[in-house]
Amino acid sequence: MTREFGKEFMEKTKYKYSLPSDQAKGLPQPPVELDLANPGVVIDLPDPGTSQSDILLTQAIAQRTSIRTYAAKPISLTELSHLLWCTQGVKSIEPHLVTFRTVPSAGARHAFETYLLINQVEGLEPGLYRFLAVDYQLAKVAAAGDIGDVITEACLRQKFVKTSAVTFIWTAATYRMTYRYGQRGYRYLHLDAGHVCQNLYLAAAAVDCGVCAIAAFDDDKLNTALAIDGENQFAIYVATVGKKA
Repeated sequence: MTREFGKEFMEKTKYKYSLPSDQAKGLPQPPVELDLANPGVVIDLPDPGTSQSDILLTQAIAQRTSIRTYAAKPISLTELSHLLWCTQGVKSIEPHLVTFRTVPSAGARHAFETYLLINQVEGLEPGLYRFLAVDYQLAKVAAAGDIGDVITEACLRQKFVKTSAVTFIWTAATYRMTYRYGQRGYRYLHLDAGHVCQNLYLAAAAVDCGVCAIAAFDDDKLNTALAIDGENQFAIYVATVGKKA
């Protein structure tokens, strides 16, 4: 008999199974951002507020659709900055280790780290980068081989991963969420991913870009490509971005 793991997940993360969280036990909470191992080139991002064109929010919502074919031209670093600000921009950091950002998150836990497969961005070499939200910087991440091909393969060979200007990869730092909510926090990670990606769709409209969200990927291959363990930190959602053809 095939086990229905999805139903088990929903059942076992109900409140009736909840145990006291580490926050309830008074344990110290995790940092708001993971440390950067072996940092390479670190780049200060430009002001995100200088690239947007005039577009009504209702117009962006009405025009929203998934786009997989992009023009063969780059986006600017300022446009990338705009997209990063709209999806994970830090508005303030509170003394009790909480960030308030441009997207909602359960308990303001904001458990995501943003990785970027840069294909065509003015002023950036192609490769894998990580967004450092607190300091508003990009850090180039060392990656073996042709990381674009590796990530495309991990995304089930969907070619537009590599023909995009940039592919966003959000990872979940699980303890940042489960510290407060225990096992139920895994539900909230997936809800929060939807908040972030919807902001990307709408923000992209202001810079004449299209977006396609991707949930079809080989988890183990993608985690390995990002050099993360797949348990304490794992890839949760992917989205491609590029200029509209």
